Amino acid sequence: MKLRNSNIQKLDKSVYDVLIIGGGINGAVAAAALSGKGAKVALIEQRDFAGFTSQQSSNLAWGGIKYLENHDYGLVRKLCLSRNHLIENYPSRVKEIRFYSTVEKGCRFHPLFLWLGTWVYWFFGSGFTQIPRWLSRDTVNAEEPVIATGNFYGGFEYSDAYLHDNDSRFVFQFVRTAMDRGCIAANYLESLGASRVQDCWLTQARDVLSGEILEIRSKVLINAAGPFVDVHNRLTGERTEHRHVFSKGIHLIVPRITLNPRILTFFADDGRLFFVIPMGVRTCIGTTDTRVDSPFVEVTEEDRNFVLGNINKRLNLVQPLTKADIISERCGVRPLVAKSEMSDESGGDWLQLSRKHEIDIDAKQAHISVFGGKLTDCVNVGDEISEIVSGMGINLPHPEYKWYGEPHPSVREEYIHQARLMNLDSYTSPEAIESLSSRLWRRYDQQAFELLAEIREDPRQAEILIKGTDYIRCEIRLAKHQEMIIKLEDFLRRRSKIALVVKHADIQQAEGLMEACEILFGDQAREKYDEYFQERSE
Repeated sequence: MKLRNSNIQKLDKSVYDVLIIGGGINGAVAAAALSGKGAKVALIEQRDFAGFTSQQSSNLAWGGIKYLENHDYGLVRKLCLSRNHLIENYPSRVKEIRFYSTVEKGCRFHPLFLWLGTWVYWFFGSGFTQIPRWLSRDTVNAEEPVIATGNFYGGFEYSDAYLHDNDSRFVFQFVRTAMDRGCIAANYLESLGASRVQDCWLTQARDVLSGEILEIRSKVLINAAGPFVDVHNRLTGERTEHRHVFSKGIHLIVPRITLNPRILTFFADDGRLFFVIPMGVRTCIGTTDTRVDSPFVEVTEEDRNFVLGNINKRLNLVQPLTKADIISERCGVRPLVAKSEMSDESGGDWLQLSRKHEIDIDAKQAHISVFGGKLTDCVNVGDEISEIVSGMGINLPHPEYKWYGEPHPSVREEYIHQARLMNLDSYTSPEAIESLSSRLWRRYDQQAFELLAEIREDPRQAEILIKGTDYIRCEIRLAKHQEMIIKLEDFLRRRSKIALVVKHADIQQAEGLMEACEILFGDQAREKYDEYFQERSE
């Protein structure tokens, strides 16, 4: 709480170049880019960082092969290049992965046509990834016997990318980077609206925890509130060219289906793409694509039955998956960009809406609204917003500064050298699927040096603290000071993916969880523990 409280006390003490409303992926990269280039930046989020749409994705950084069907070639080209850029700049966090796709008889596309499409996709990505491969029935039976091939029509394999950790962790790392470069950020701080007074925006904000009201002054206001962009624009009186409509997507997390580190892809009964995605020791299956009117959504019985029915039909499982196998669920909306004048009664046309982001600019009022967006395109969003802000007269002292990416390879080499000298990997848990040295670098990059120092001083810091997870004691200590964790859910669901891969009842009974709460929350440990489990029992 110290970091958050300190930041909140600073927010009303000066005039910021830019105030960003929203701590999802768009707000996070805007803050990282602008602060890295030298602007004086503040960021507020009414929930936890990445606490809404940005925590409900498929964890994929992909070029959008399905957009080829809509002939949106420019978008596919741009997203493929953005994907490549992420893989190059985040080699520990964004990994190339193979998509293993099978097509059933009766599909509206011939498999050879789809295979040809993967080559077009590969060329659009400048041949950056492994080349596509045709799959015969015999190949599929030999390499992935879990796939049912009784109705097999053809298959192919191609590459895209995925986030090794969860999406919300990826987003928070941009927030952390922004704070390291001077951004004043706070979660659980809600904007009540803003007004333009002379040459300054006055934004009223309410501390969700204390109820305290404060006023934040900024030269430029960026509305990056995700699915709530339209709501906040109404609060400020901004009229925009674009608006959002929503599509609901859900995923179910189940026990690991295949040991192979690849994504299985099918066409679901409704003709849309359906994925089986590795998630460490678990598997993520889905998704749905349902038009909804509100960003507040939940998983329904119909959703569960759809996902389970589709997966059981297409896999050779010893026992069909049932609701009892569901470890956790993800449910969120995709904010799709529409023209403001487009009618809500547009029937099925909403499925053709663009997945690309749009940025509306009110230069006279120094106001920016960010609509849509994908994790894949996040670096472009940060650069575009920086250019727009510079055009509004805000001085960016370091306009060419590279604000994204992992540290220079020499820094990682030094880390690996130190880890080897202290035999760090000997502390790796027997149940882990990744070495301790690799995992700590991926999660914390330069901050991992601090963890090495703690382990040298006290080897107990390398012990797994929460049994059934891969989190060691010194990671919890670092999270307390550096990651602005206010509620237990912030840690279990967003800074980590524990709540996704461990059943709720097992988390509650996990040895070491209360000690973790004591590290994170001190005297409030029991209160925070009870708050988390009471909310989920209601």
